[in-house]
Amino acid sequence: MTDQTIETTTENDRPTWPALVNGFRGRCPKCGKGKVLRGYLKVRDNCGHCGQELFHHRADDGPAYLTILVVGHLLAPALHVTYVEFRPQPLTMFLIFAIGCTALSLFLLPRLKGAVVAYQWARRMHGFEKEQ
Repeated sequence: MTDQTIETTTENDRPTWPALVNGFRGRCPKCGKGKVLRGYLKVRDNCGHCGQELFHHRADDGPAYLTILVVGHLLAPALHVTYVEFRPQPLTMFLIFAIGCTALSLFLLPRLKGAVVAYQWARRMHGFEKEQ
């Protein structure tokens, strides 16, 4: 048998939960101070505060799918309960839930994009392997 050196990373290298919270807040997953997004959904190339490269991300459709998942799981039971308990007029119910769905989706989408980028950073995915 030969001695093999295996390079391992510890769990505390890049803690996932603080990075996710920072990403959800729209902040850099590394320092928590610089912004991840410029504009509504465009990810910055670098953090303005610590210089962490962010252009490696591969968020693509993940944030949209997560937004649909969360909004659907929140509003579908609310739709059912509202209909069973209150029986509002169909147009009233449509307007309330259409506005609620749109507002919640617009609120969550950039936050979930920041969280996906932060998760990729914390797990060293897609070019985030090297330490800066």
